This record gives sequence, structure tokens and C-alpha cells, in this order.
Amino acid sequence: MIICVPTPLTETRDPDLSYVMSTVTQIKQRLRHGQLIVLESTTYPGTTSGEVARALNDAGKDYFLAFSPEREDPGNAQHTTTTIPKVVGGCDSDAGDLAEALYAEVVDRVVRVTDASTAEAVKITENVFRAVNIALVNELKVVYEQMGIDIWEVLDAAATKPFGFMRFNPGPGWGGHCIPLDPFYLSWKAREFGLETKFIELAGEINRNMPYYVVGRTQLALNDHGKAVRGSSVLLLGMAYKRDIGDTRESPAFPVAQKLLELGARVAFHDPYVKELPETRSWPNRPVMRSIALTEEAVAAQDAIIVVTDHSKVDYALVQQHAKLIVDARGVYPRGTSNVFKA
Repeated sequence: MIICVPTPLTETRDPDLSYVMSTVTQIKQRLRHGQLIVLESTTYPGTTSGEVARALNDAGKDYFLAFSPEREDPGNAQHTTTTIPKVVGGCDSDAGDLAEALYAEVVDRVVRVTDASTAEAVKITENVFRAVNIALVNELKVVYEQMGIDIWEVLDAAATKPFGFMRFNPGPGWGGHCIPLDPFYLSWKAREFGLETKFIELAGEINRNMPYYVVGRTQLALNDHGKAVRGSSVLLLGMAYKRDIGDTRESPAFPVAQKLLELGARVAFHDPYVKELPETRSWPNRPVMRSIALTEEAVAAQDAIIVVTDHSKVDYALVQQHAKLIVDARGVYPRGTSNVFKA
């Protein structure tokens, strides 16, 4: 039995294990002797051997329990489920052996670690690493913009170093189900031990503020064109949280759109992968919005166009040719391109 269900945060950014525990309750009712149960949902260290094990222990049956974090990169054609190494840790050695044998049937490489808590820590560490580095490069973008330095040129040059540098690109914030949520599972658990995770909290603060930085840059750009945000037509290019997928979970495009609406802008969007905006935590009770066609007339009718997600299917040359103003939050256009304002 493999459990892979959402592990969201509550409104106060505490872990919400309700989906996991509801699933465990159903498994408990159907548990067979000797069955292997593997949790794949990202969570804080100690969940599998703690909450999950306690819920199963009075089932009256022997079972084996392990953790093996889901590792997926949506939109990445180079790495598949088979080729991505699978980390496995059991609550005891027998459970670890069984989980290792199970995944060895379908993946090229299984990475065995000491126990389930270590495996849980591996996934949290991977996501914290990305969250902190995304925040770092976003902060550098803001600093270098004030200095008149192109962050994209800096990154292109820095990436030529064959050691000691790993490239992360700036953007309008973070998105997806993992990076904006999972690091705070560790923050919450650390408080149980009287510890603070200052890097994680600071990274969260920086990344959550980036959509509002983009809106602020849009205000400045419109002001340079003699316009206020109120009453302006603004088109968002891309609502998905990353390039060439249709997943909008925790996408920074939603707070960008919401803030623009609050400021009185007329907001539309184009996304080749998102036909209609779903209702989300950051987009509650909003009127239905559907992706508009990216025609010359539609582009020319906008007071500003914000590149939020850099989908490869978008005709950026058409946009640049017909747009009055482009606010580029993804580095699509080279610095100095006419009618482009960097964000």
C-alpha cells in the first residue's frame, strides 16, 4: 500500500496531516498480515514512525512500514520515474528491505538510508535547498536592479564556472505544491525541539513578497507611460507555477492578479496550458476567468503585459512587436529591449 496524498499547510502555516491520517484509517480497516505500507507524502521527520505507526499499531495485525519520498519534476523530459533514484527508509530493517525490493522492480537505483525519519529528512532537505536558493537569487535580483545590473547577465556569466556554483533563476515568486509548503513542516517540527529555522522563515518571507514586487514594478512602468494601475488593462502571460505545465498550485500569478484587481486594474490572462482559473486558497470566490487568445489585437489593446510564466509556446516576438509595455519577471527579453521593463 503506497500513500501519496497532499500534505498542505493550515492558514497558520502548521502541518495538515489530515489527508495522510484519513488514508491510514482506511488502510487500517483493510490491513492484511505482512502487508507493506509506504508513505510517500512529504512530511516532517518522525511522521511515519510516529503518527502513522501509532494509528496502525492497534490494528491487531503484523505489518511493515517505510517512507520513500516522491521525487518528480513536472515538465522535465530528461528524468522519469524510472531514472530518478528512489530514497527508501524503513521503520525497521525488515520494512526497509521490503521497500527496497519493491522499488528496485521499477526504478534504476534505490538509495537506502538508515530509517524512515532519515528518508523524510532527505526530502525536506531537498525542498529547503531549493526554497532558500530561490529566495537568494530573488533578493539578488532586487538588489542588482537598483544598481542597474542585469541579474540574467550575471547568472549567465557565473554559470560558466565549472565548480562551486549552481544556477537558480529569479522569478515572480515560488509555486507548486512542494517548495512553498514543505520547508515549513521542518520549521514547525524544529520548534518542538526549541529551535528556530531562520533561513527557512526568511526564504519564505522573500519569496512570498516577490509577487508584490512585480506589481510594484508594474506600477512604476505604467507611471513612466503616464498611466495609473487603476483603469489600466493588464494581461498576465502564464498562470501556471512553472514553464510548460498546467499546474497552478501556489502559483505566484494568483497574488499578482489579486493585487492588480485590488488596485483597480482590468486583468486578463493567456496561458496555453490553463484554460480557466480554478478556485484556490489565493483565488477564493473570484469571477470565472478564461485564457484569451494571444492575437495582435489583444496584445495591442493592453496597457501592460506581465510575463509571469515563461511558457515556450508563447510567441514572445509577437508580444514585443505589438505591446505598449512589457513587464518581464522571467528574463525572457534581453535588457535594453524597447518597451520592456524588468521585474
